[in-house]
Formats: sequence, structure tokens, C-alpha cells
Amino acid sequence: MSTIDQPAQGRAADILARLDRLPGTRHVWTMITLLSLGGMFELYDLFMTAYIVPGLLKAGLLKDVSVSIFAGPALFVAATFTGLFIGTCAFGYVADQYGRRTVFTYSMLWYSAATFVMAFQDTGLGVSLWRLIAGIGIGVELVTIDTYVSELVPKSMRGRAFAFNQGVMFSVVPIVAFISYMLVPISPFGVDGWRWVVLIGSTGALFVWFIRRSVPESPRWLINQGRLDEADAVTTAIEKKVQDDLKGAALATPGSHAVEKAEPLGRLAEIFAPRYRSRTFMLMVFQFFQTFGFYGFAAWVPTLIAQQTGINVGKSLLYSFIIAIANPFGPLLAMSFADKFERKWQLVAAACCIGIFGMLFSYQSTMPLLILFGVLITLSNNILSYSFHNYQAELFPARIRARAVGFTYSLSRLSAIFASFIIGFFLQTAGTKGVFGLIAGAMLIVVVAIAGWGPRTLDRELEEISK
Repeated sequence: MSTIDQPAQGRAADILARLDRLPGTRHVWTMITLLSLGGMFELYDLFMTAYIVPGLLKAGLLKDVSVSIFAGPALFVAATFTGLFIGTCAFGYVADQYGRRTVFTYSMLWYSAATFVMAFQDTGLGVSLWRLIAGIGIGVELVTIDTYVSELVPKSMRGRAFAFNQGVMFSVVPIVAFISYMLVPISPFGVDGWRWVVLIGSTGALFVWFIRRSVPESPRWLINQGRLDEADAVTTAIEKKVQDDLKGAALATPGSHAVEKAEPLGRLAEIFAPRYRSRTFMLMVFQFFQTFGFYGFAAWVPTLIAQQTGINVGKSLLYSFIIAIANPFGPLLAMSFADKFERKWQLVAAACCIGIFGMLFSYQSTMPLLILFGVLITLSNNILSYSFHNYQAELFPARIRARAVGFTYSLSRLSAIFASFIIGFFLQTAGTKGVFGLIAGAMLIVVVAIAGWGPRTLDRELEEISK
């Protein structure tokens, strides 16, 4: 453990105050955009899971393949979320230890390379193994982006920054849905269409070094490492570019600012200390159950539409693509209120909407109404996603931020492994009404957890929240 003396604490407080008083100019939004573009490839990789399964089945790669209770498509999906669980739970700490910028870079390279290798596998086990390996990198990247964005942007615009970040990232979902719709059924140049979809996802590695050169290390992480000169230099460089955006106008005078205990790396046990225990358990419950609403719909929407209407898989994929177009609009819509209302109540409202619109979806039989309620569920899901990615990164100090986010977020990866079995069971035994009844019940638990134990974070300094 290392601590900083009184003069150094004053210097750290000054750096943090300078960061938090910055206006949201073009340069600040450019940094957010670049991090979001990195995350866009990560979400392409994650969401293609549902869309390439028909191609893997067509190629016979998921036939007669099993590991323990997981067989066929369930094995491929389970491999994805097992990798995500390992990445978030076992390796979430690496961004706390090695820095946000470094881990952002190398996790992106990791999952791009593993996805590239997966495209050339000729067995179901090979595809699933490399899917698991790619999932580890995606899991680490998910945690790192949340901590990175929360620490770089001023407190007054954290909500809008996360909403924009998620809007950019989710803009890739209709893209992967459309590419899959076009390529999965065919074999361009004699190569299975699913392989082309996977290869396109692996091209994120080409953008790594450009993004790395343009986005600085988190000053908050540097302060925790005792590297105050570097934190000062990074902050000064950001200030200069912000002033350039303002055509040389003076920045607001920094005020006082809270300072955290400076440690290079905290311990996982700290998230269960009395100060953070209720937040940790609240997020664990939230993350375990939110998966049923988010992935319960997103991963099953083609099947749910086919079940409701009796149409074939090809047409259900087309209608799923139409619904998928809504994905980026939820977070972008949230930009209008992201920094006006408490994050916890945004989460509660989104969860209520998922439950209500889901039940209404299950009672429709005509395509226009199915698409309407499918779009409303998607918008609600993505407002929920933006707000919890923001919220979870605000609740813990910098020394354990990535570790805490990774540990609690890993519960959603764990529940996703089994959610497909549970939803499949409900679909077979109780139909779509049973599935959405399950989702509504999960959302009720989410509402109780967040409303009952979630602290306030709106327009508060990260260091103040963590105290």
C-alpha cells in the first residue's frame, strides 16, 4: 500500500477539480467517440452470437457436439458467456493494475485475434473453444470501457457521455443483424457466410493503434499510482485542447474537490467492507436478473417472433433486423435526460417498461404490433444498459473500480449461461406469455434492488460518491 502526503493530496485534488470543471467541448466528445468506436467492435462480436447460430447449424458444426449439459447451439452460446464471465470476474482487475489505456488496447487485440482464428475452425468444439477465448477479451474490454469513460469525463456530463457511448456501440447491432441476414444463408466465393460475418468482426484490431494514440491514460488512475506529474501533464493537455475548442476563452476556476485514499491497487475483499457492502450486493442481484430482460429478448427475438406468428426463420430474421435498428436510439434518446434525473430512477423506469412492453408483446399476433412492442422493448433495454454501465462505474473508488465492476458484472455473464435453458423451458411449456412472465418477474427484482439500495450519483464527484 502507498499513500500520498498532504501536499500531494492537495495537488491531486487540484488535478481532479480541473478535470471536473471542464465543459463538454469537441475534444471531450472526440475522446468519448474513440472509446465508443473501440467498444462498437466488441458489441459486434458479442451480438453476432445469435445471428451466426443458423449458419453454424447449416454447416453441421453444432451437430453431435456437447460438453457436459451443453450441446449444439447451447454449447456455442455457453462458450461465449463463459468467456465473458472469466474475463469480467477473473481478469477485471487488470485495468486497475496496468491502466485503462493499456488494457483497452490489448483486450481489443485479444478478442479480434481470437475471433479471426474462430472463423477458420472446422469442428464445433474448435469454434466453441475459440469463442470462449474471444469472450475473455470481450469481458475485459467491457469492464475497461466503463471505468475509462467514467474517469475521463467531467461529472456534469457523465450521463450523456455514457448514453452517447452506448448509442455508438449499439449502432453496430443493426449492422451485424443486416450483414448476417445477407451473408449467413449464402457462401460467397465458396466460403460459408457465417465465416464472413465473423471475419468482419475481427477487423477491430486495425483501429487499435489509432485509438491508442488519440486517447490518454486516465488521470485518476495515474494519481492512484502516485504518478502525479503524468496526471498533471495529461490534464494540462486536455485543458489546452478544450481551450482551443473555445477559441482561447478562459476555463472556469477549479473549486475544491474530494480525494480518495491513494493506493496503486485495492483488494477485492474491500467491496464487501461495510462502506461498499450494500452497493455490492445490490449490483450482484441487479446483474444476475437484468440478463433475463436484456438477453432474454435480444437473443431470442427471431424465435419469439416465429413462435408468435408461425412464419419461417428467414422471415423472422428479417423482422428481427427491423427491430434491431432501434438499438442505438434508446441511449441516444436518453441523452436528453441522462444528466437531469437520478441514475437509479432511470434504471427503475427502464426495468418497469421492459416488463410491461414484454407482456404486451406476448399478446400480439399481427406483425406491425409485434414490431412496435419489439422496438419498445429494445429501446427500454438499451436505456437500462446505458444507465447501469454508467451507474456501476460510479459506485466504487478508482483503486478497485474495474475489479468491482468486473466482479458484479460477471454475475450477468453467469446468469446468461443458464438463461437460455430457462427461457427455452418456459417457451416450450408456457409459450411466449410464459417467457415474458419470467422476464417481468426478473425486472420486478431489479426494481426492488435498485430502488431500495441504490445510492444517489447525479452530478456528484466520483471521489465523493466513493466516500
